[in-house]
Amino acid sequence: MIKHIVMWSMKKDSDLALRIGNAMEVKKRLESLKPNIFEIKKFEVGVNFSNSSTACDIVLYSEFESREDLAHYMGHPKHLLVREYIDNVTGDHHVVDYEI
Repeated sequence: MIKHIVMWSMKKDSDLALRIGNAMEVKKRLESLKPNIFEIKKFEVGVNFSNSSTACDIVLYSEFESREDLAHYMGHPKHLLVREYIDNVTGDHHVVDYEI
């Protein structure tokens, strides 16, 4: 089983309302992938509510059966479209992929 976790911070150059709106749109677009990409076994998207200075704004927790399934997801055209939007509204991001 492969775990794929990504955390993003929204771009800080926009106002708070716009950042929150963009975060919710990221969540919506990511969640639209699960019914369209067979290889996804588990998929959770969360928007942060913590005020910690070290917190990220959005997290994706996902599971795949194999590294090949993760690679298929990463290259899937629907994922690439969502990723393009995410890249436009987020700044830093962190990724962890591991196998259990």
